[in-house]
Amino acid sequence: MSPLRDRPDWLMWATRGRSWGFRFLLDAGLPDPLETFERAFAGMGDDPTAWRRSVGQVAMRFPDPLNRRDSAGRVIPHHFVVFGPLVEGIPSLEAGLEQIWPLVEVAYARVWDSDNPPLGADLRFTIKGHHR
Repeated sequence: MSPLRDRPDWLMWATRGRSWGFRFLLDAGLPDPLETFERAFAGMGDDPTAWRRSVGQVAMRFPDPLNRRDSAGRVIPHHFVVFGPLVEGIPSLEAGLEQIWPLVEVAYARVWDSDNPPLGADLRFTIKGHHR
């Protein structure tokens, strides 16, 4: 399986690691995901948890489920924007956490404490049964 081909085009994920700063680990195949990301989270404030469904997407934010912290001691946040068929099945933050986190947790565990930010090849995703 090719790591890039296996990366979902229906999921955007931004987070930080222990030593590396906030960045997109998944970009939903967009050449410039920042504009879409900013629109999805606009007006959601700074609370550590947030969830909003709009037409064709769900935006959600939550602290790292394992309470991992960066080198400054801050809990690491995870921001997701979900597109496509999974959107209707995410009626709440809790449902989103239950559905989306298991899809990325193994990949994140491999890279979060590395000294440098992960490259595309560092993120090997095996997402079964979730295709757009």
